Amino acid sequence: MRLVIKDTMYEKQGNKGLFDKEFTIQKLSKIGNPLDKISKVIDYEMFRELLESALLNTEKKSNAGAKPYGVVMLFKIIILQHYYGLGDQQVEYQILDRLSFKTFLDLSSGDKIPDEKTIWSFRERLTNQNLV
Repeated sequence: MRLVIKDTMYEKQGNKGLFDKEFTIQKLSKIGNPLDKISKVIDYEMFRELLESALLNTEKKSNAGAKPYGVVMLFKIIILQHYYGLGDQQVEYQILDRLSFKTFLDLSSGDKIPDEKTIWSFRERLTNQNLV
């Protein structure tokens, strides 16, 4: 049995509020979130046409199966890996764990994220197409 004692002498941690995420994002930006700065300078949508034309399978015989992840989001994950020196498994973990990564990737907390094998596969396709 585990005994839990509440510490009432110190300031309470607080309750979750409706705008907590937005306040946290604003504070990160004010402190100097590098991902926020990068996003303000680079419009990643300019890479969409090149990535889709080089990497998407347009010869599919059916639309069965899971929908693919967006190529721009996967490209941004590769950028996160290089910027922070993360492997495939670690970047998957960090996306799940870090609000700044989710914000950079335009993800909400409930969104499905690519697993390490999907990230590896995307990087391999980029490399094979000489896009990286």
